[in-house]
Amino acid sequence: MAQGKVEDVYRANCASCHGAEMEGGSGGALADGVWKHGAADAEIANAISQGVPEAGMPAFGQSLSPELIRALVVYIHEKEKAFDQSGKTSTPKLPAGPVQTKYATHIVEPVVTGGLETPWALAFLPDGRKLVTEKPGRLRILDENWKLEPKPVAGTPAVVVSNQGGLLDVAPTPDFEQSGWIYLSYSAPSPGDAKSSMTKISRGQIAGNKWTDEETIFEADPKHYTKSGVHFGSRIVFDRGHVFFSIGERGDKDKAQDIGLPNGKIYRLLPDGKIPADNPFADRKDALAAVWSYGHRNPQGLVVDPRDHAIYETEHGPRGGDEFNRIRKGANYGWPVVCFGMNYNGTPLTALTENEGIEPPLHHWTPSIGTCGLAFYNGDKFPEWKNDFFVGGLRGSLHRLRVVYGKVTEDEVVLQGAGRVRDVHCGPDGFLYVVLNNPDMIVRLVPEGAESGGEK
Repeated sequence: MAQGKVEDVYRANCASCHGAEMEGGSGGALADGVWKHGAADAEIANAISQGVPEAGMPAFGQSLSPELIRALVVYIHEKEKAFDQSGKTSTPKLPAGPVQTKYATHIVEPVVTGGLETPWALAFLPDGRKLVTEKPGRLRILDENWKLEPKPVAGTPAVVVSNQGGLLDVAPTPDFEQSGWIYLSYSAPSPGDAKSSMTKISRGQIAGNKWTDEETIFEADPKHYTKSGVHFGSRIVFDRGHVFFSIGERGDKDKAQDIGLPNGKIYRLLPDGKIPADNPFADRKDALAAVWSYGHRNPQGLVVDPRDHAIYETEHGPRGGDEFNRIRKGANYGWPVVCFGMNYNGTPLTALTENEGIEPPLHHWTPSIGTCGLAFYNGDKFPEWKNDFFVGGLRGSLHRLRVVYGKVTEDEVVLQGAGRVRDVHCGPDGFLYVVLNNPDMIVRLVPEGAESGGEK
């Protein structure tokens, strides 16, 4: 049965009929998004496997493995996406005028255009100030008018800045006005090896532009630290007296399925780091008691729906298969047993996109959008978007998702080509704030004709 890279398999089996670039031939085009025999992944896979005799297409189910057929579906979608984007500029640029979407028209208004280096996360304080993390290891303060304080907060934790690692999320507690606690996630150096790292969660306070009263909330056993520079996860949210946070599988995919290892998990703790007695694996000796869910690859979006306290998450797939999930207590989210994508080198990963005992995603993206940052919109400036989710994409897009009765009914791109979307928030003022990389800036979406107020 044929194996190898999907590009080679396509050239050997498909290009003679469908064209080297899927532009079409005797078998018609594949990249234009027009499907005669079903556009769903399962329908495309079935056409490859079983053939389309009436159209003269042979069956490949005996010569290609299910994994390779799945990889071909992903590869076709990649080419389809590239075809759709052809002719569009690749240089990041803010829209020059109003952006019309299905329900609302907005202006993209810059609020911080300089002074930041790879901003990773944004948080709002009750007094009007904002906090921004910079991946190289700095915590910055913006005043009530979005003016950047010239010096970073002194004394924040040491981080390993390597590839995707650095200072990542920042989140003040819901009772910040009383407690003053601020939580940070970051790639912490190993006590015995400064080049090895693991995601760590600490909390502290800011007094006189200094980080004080630091406490460790979660850290992995030093034996699990690694020199890998990928998949730290690192988003933090609070709900009903608990703190939830995510850690990626650090590039070691099989560890995501082991509840006794810290990789590829979402955690639930009490604010001081103690283990809640009702955590799903709190009474199991083979598990980490802090684990809330497992089987995650690299979760970089985490948010709470305040209406029912449901936790939602976005995570990076490999080459295809980015996911939007509702996080359930003790559930397995499948990585790497099931996946909608393939390996980065074009080789197949798995033929399974679902399996018994594995929680399916509410939505997935193939090709990948590079999911990073997730917001729930409960403001009043865009009533048409009330209760929608907003998903950032490092490939340069911001998506609006509508969830109705547990199903995603709409996926609309509301911002495209402005830069890598690193974080997104519904601000206290009801505007939608977006943290961008390349260029490094913060922008907000404002309804056309509305006055946003404040200084830039």
